[in-house]
Amino acid sequence: MSEPSEASKPSVAGAGRHARPEPLEPLELLEPLAADREPSATEQAHDLKRWTFVLVLVAVWIPAAAIGLGLYYWWFHSVDKTWSVFVVLIFVGVCTLSALLAAMVDGKPVVAAVAVAVMAAPVAAVAAAAVLHGSYFCDRVGHCLVGLLPY
Repeated sequence: MSEPSEASKPSVAGAGRHARPEPLEPLELLEPLAADREPSATEQAHDLKRWTFVLVLVAVWIPAAAIGLGLYYWWFHSVDKTWSVFVVLIFVGVCTLSALLAAMVDGKPVVAAVAVAVMAAPVAAVAAAAVLHGSYFCDRVGHCLVGLLPY
């Protein structure tokens, strides 16, 4: 009988059930971490400056505040409040849907900022409506700020 060749013999590292894997070099362990920490040149272009984000928020929240003022004024002065509440529901639904659609755009940070601002637009509308509600409250009551200051 002939002897088996070297290629058909099991290697020492792979022999048996409890074989030890070959150790990795230290640089091979750090390669995935280095790739995560150092973005490429195209990925660095996808950042957004803070002032740009603030300008986008202001540009979206000013009309949202005006809409909130108008809706609260309409709700406060209407006898039948059904339609004003329905329009508020439509406003919140349109803001949510448009923000979700804008958030699906990939690779455009300004559109992502618009999505965040539009999603938070009902908050700006409520804040403006709260100011108008406070002014109506101060008109009906003889004092403002929990009775500390006369109106």
